[in-house]
Amino acid sequence: MASTQDVNMDGSLTGYAPFGSSTTTLSVHNEEETAITVAVGGNEPSGRYILVAGRAVEKDGVRLPIPVGVLKPGITYRVGGWISLGAARGTSHPVRIHLDVDDNGNETLVECGALCAQEGAWTEIMGAFRLRTEPRSAAVYIHGAPAGVDVKVMDVRVFPVDHKARFRQLKDKTDKARKRDVILKLGAGAAASVRVVQLDNAFPFGTCINTSVIHNPVFLDFFTNHFDWAVFENELKWYHTEAQQGQLNYADADALLAFCDRQGKHVRGHCVFWSVDGDVQQWVKNLNRDQLRSAMQSRLEGLVSRYAGRFKHYDVNNEMLHGRFFRDRLGDEDIPAYMFKEVARLDPEPALFVNDYNVERGNDPNATPEKYAKQVAWLQGRGAVVGGIGLQGHVQNPVGEVIGAAIDRLAKTGVPIWFTELDVPEYNVSLRAKDLEVVLREAYAHPAVEGIVFWGFLQGTMWRENAWLVDADGTVNEAGQMFLNLQREWKTDARGNVDGDGDFKFRGFYGRYVVEVTTATGKQMLKTFTVEKGDNNTALLVDLADA
Repeated sequence: MASTQDVNMDGSLTGYAPFGSSTTTLSVHNEEETAITVAVGGNEPSGRYILVAGRAVEKDGVRLPIPVGVLKPGITYRVGGWISLGAARGTSHPVRIHLDVDDNGNETLVECGALCAQEGAWTEIMGAFRLRTEPRSAAVYIHGAPAGVDVKVMDVRVFPVDHKARFRQLKDKTDKARKRDVILKLGAGAAASVRVVQLDNAFPFGTCINTSVIHNPVFLDFFTNHFDWAVFENELKWYHTEAQQGQLNYADADALLAFCDRQGKHVRGHCVFWSVDGDVQQWVKNLNRDQLRSAMQSRLEGLVSRYAGRFKHYDVNNEMLHGRFFRDRLGDEDIPAYMFKEVARLDPEPALFVNDYNVERGNDPNATPEKYAKQVAWLQGRGAVVGGIGLQGHVQNPVGEVIGAAIDRLAKTGVPIWFTELDVPEYNVSLRAKDLEVVLREAYAHPAVEGIVFWGFLQGTMWRENAWLVDADGTVNEAGQMFLNLQREWKTDARGNVDGDGDFKFRGFYGRYVVEVTTATGKQMLKTFTVEKGDNNTALLVDLADA
């Protein structure tokens, strides 16, 4: 399928046009040194770029038409290229990429990427979009950065995403990340057939729960059979446990925790604090500095001490890339690190997480992987032990390469990564299934990712519409079936005969197994064993000779 027209190598600006103020101008230049790390696109930069100058307002930019008939509905498209800034007031500024669409006479802007552009450096565009109908006309529109700041645009392209090709690339990566060689030893001279069945995969999946859904038989059946972990949707949040100052309500959290105990599920603690102003209850906002610090300490000691040893994880101060409520109100930049250290003091067992959204989407200048990694390093530098990085995973039009690049960057921190609130909304359930497969395969293939928690799965009970996996009547829809298919794919079933040395060899996913051995005389033997993560160069030895 055709891509948009690049800058002509003869130096013309055919196809490109300035957008906005009459003072905005375009010119073509050569970058003498184009040292760019290509994270997603795979194409080497040409070194030729358009300089967008004379920008009078932030919305001024450049517009690049896409030939009529190129964009088709239901297909995920990537926008590729690189952005840099001229002399800027500050080292970096947001630049946004939109698709200007004429859909039957209605002109709309479709978000298809955003980044934090820098002066003197090139940042890759990692956005994506999908259309529901074929447009009469469309154009890529690049704008942003403050008025007066020149924007440099290199090698803009629009192209369809090949998910299947990406899945093929992930196959070997998945094998290395989630499997190891196993040798079952029956002893020399043994003659037997062997059947190995994996009972469960060591990689955890979970979902959010609340006080209503746990009484729904449809929810309960699917949750019990397909998830290992849970997280409370709202019942542990401060605005729920103390909606009015001094009136504590832990009854709902206690009930959910007791439910998880009965079901044998591990639980994440979400969340001790929430740093976004709009998610802080009004009575907390009304406190002065000293009162707020006292209330915050009471929250820490009341919640964390009450549930010491009960939660495997805590999201300590939710969404710090998007909010600064406690830092600003207390006038203390170090308060997030203090929160981490106090939770660890009151309950040393759980892994303490940062947790945020949009990091894996390439659409939010406030939530880039670089900024998230910097936040983790900042906390660690102030004595906080960060035990996990939470990618919420509220994803639309996911692109595996974009998600993988974000995980790669965060993996360099050495901190384990979880998808903590996964939902993939799409009104077309077939596309929803494909989108979900993109995210699940990308996460599962990466060795730094240690678990995935969905933000619900049942129709009519979820925060986000058009994201459910199970219909209200219990029917597992196409997206839910995709999830179940992957769970089956990620279990090992091996059979065959022992070799001349009395060994049976296979390569299996980490998890718990049962082996059935049938001797030449018909005698049968069953034994369970566990394949744990280890050195893939060293086979796990399981001695069955004395079983």
